Amino acid sequence: MRRPYLALSLAALALPALAACGSSGGGIPANATSCAPVTEATNPAASVAVPFPAVTGLPDNPKIAKPKGSAPTALQIKDLTVGTGCPVTASDTITANYTGVTWSTGETFDSTYDAAFGHKTPAQFPLSGVIPGWQQGIPGMKVGGTRELVIPAALAYGPSGSPPKIGPNESLVFVVTLVSVP
Repeated sequence: MRRPYLALSLAALALPALAACGSSGGGIPANATSCAPVTEATNPAASVAVPFPAVTGLPDNPKIAKPKGSAPTALQIKDLTVGTGCPVTASDTITANYTGVTWSTGETFDSTYDAAFGHKTPAQFPLSGVIPGWQQGIPGMKVGGTRELVIPAALAYGPSGSPPKIGPNESLVFVVTLVSVP
């Protein structure tokens, strides 16, 4: 089962990568003249458009307000801050900070910003190893950017959920800040 928050066990591996990143755009060579083409997920017109929950505490400790209304039926993407450099592709490994809440309760189930969740460092993982909502919602981001993702249950953990923190058919909201692309 793919779990973004379980990828945090890889966070220790991210430390050397973070130390190696300079100010050249998060691992992008200073002499790079063009970026690889990226197929960025569009923000489709959902059959049930939902309002994005408010986000406070950026950039150091984002807090996501309790979502309101019906759960989403399609992935929704909102850039809170646009980064710089080349956009992430679906085949990249990324280093990111994130906070995730459940749609139904607004409870935070994981956050790289909070030691109460067993970590307080960015997580590093391949996009191919995370939930479909991230696989579709992260490509196109640039280093330093922050994106809010409203993810329907079908693109999260579906009918099985991810007990005990994420129930069956639970929609999720994430705020993701891209730290680097090693």
